Order: sequence, then C-alpha cells, then structure tokens
Amino acid sequence: MDTIRISTAQNVDIDYEIAGLGERIAARCIDLAGFAILAVITLVVMGAAQMAMSGIAAIIIFFIFLAIFVFYDLVCEITMDGQTFGKKALKIRVISIDGTQPTLGQYIFRWLFRMIDFGFPFGWGVVALVSVAVTKNHQRLGDLLAKTTLIKIKPRTELTNVAFSFSLPEEYEPHFKEVLHLNDRDIELVHEVLTSYYQTGNADLIYAMAAKTKAHILVNIPAGMNELQFLETVLKDYNHLTANMSV
Repeated sequence: MDTIRISTAQNVDIDYEIAGLGERIAARCIDLAGFAILAVITLVVMGAAQMAMSGIAAIIIFFIFLAIFVFYDLVCEITMDGQTFGKKALKIRVISIDGTQPTLGQYIFRWLFRMIDFGFPFGWGVVALVSVAVTKNHQRLGDLLAKTTLIKIKPRTELTNVAFSFSLPEEYEPHFKEVLHLNDRDIELVHEVLTSYYQTGNADLIYAMAAKTKAHILVNIPAGMNELQFLETVLKDYNHLTANMSV
C-alpha cells in the first residue's frame, strides 16, 4: 500500500493512502456521467432556444456548455480543495507530492496536460492509464510535471464507529470535561493517530497529538497517566459527554 505523509492543520503528520487507478477511473466516470446528463439538457435547451429565438442563442448555449466542460476540472479543483464532484464521491483529492496543499500553478499545470493524458476528451487515454499504473505514486503525466497526486481522504474509521470504540459503563465519570472544546474532526484525528500507533508502534505520533490536544483544551496530563492513556481518555470523555448531551 503506497502512502504519502501529510501535515494536518494541527501540525501532526499522518500517512494517507494514495488513490489508485480504480478510484481515478471511477471518479472520472462519475464526472462524465454528470456531463452526459448536462449534454442532454443542453441539447433540449438549444432546441427550444432555436425555436423560440434564433440560432445564435443556441450557439451561445452550446459554447457555455463547452466552456463548462473544458474548465470543469480546473475550477472545481481550485474551489473545492482539490476535488471534482466525482473525486468528492470517491473521497479522493489532489495533493502536492510533498504533502502540502497544491498551489494555483500546480492545478493549472496538471489541467493543461489533460489533453495529452486523456488523448480524447471523453475517455481515459493510454498515456494516463499507463502512467498511473506504473508510477510509484500513481501519477498521470500532468501529476508528474505538476508534482501532485491523489490521496484517499476517507478516515480509516468513521466517527460513528469511533463512538463505539470503547465500551463505557453507565456510571462512567469523564476526566476532562474540556474535551467539549474539540469538534468531530479533532476526535477523528485523535482516533487516526491512535490507530496508526496501534498498527505501527510510532510513539512520536502519540506524543505530538497529546501535546496539541492538551494545549488546545488547556489541561495537563495527570500524574500516573501517560500520553497514550491521555488520548484514549479524551476519546472516552468526548464520546460520553456528547452522547449524554444528545439524550
């Protein structure tokens, strides 16, 4: 499994899996399906415009559709954090190969090489297929030149599953009520770090996440509790307190 390391907003490095050929093709198919529907609507509107107004109106509508098709990927990736609607559905997005958010120039660079990668506008070209299949970071030519790739952004564990990661007794007493200053994404990240530690034994992740968490909620780790136990307790307290708030 190929991964890339990304520094989160909390300055904690997490390894994300790189999206493979299957996810890329599926996302592309979803986008093309959307364009197929839009094309049908455009043809209907063009016909109605030609009958009600003139051929010029129909031509204008056609060029509007063409502009949407040509600039769709570029505009979506710039405005939707590296995603199109197809990528969003597959939970993948564009990321710089060094783990940072791509620059405007990188988005434009990979977009400019779409015609070389895809060859024909409505499909996957041989260049893109071969490049994604054989390169280490599953990059098409545009990605290689722009120094970008696609990652899977779906958390290994959804928040709904995080809530049941620990079986808590009814009489459970939370240690840190300050965890309510955290949000769902913060808790998902804590769970991601714990999962990574259980799988790899990388204690550096635990220390970094514990330091960021205690600084964020303004608490100190009690004597006799280590960083790992602290993060596990944060999860338990958050799950317990938010569950009782929703009752």
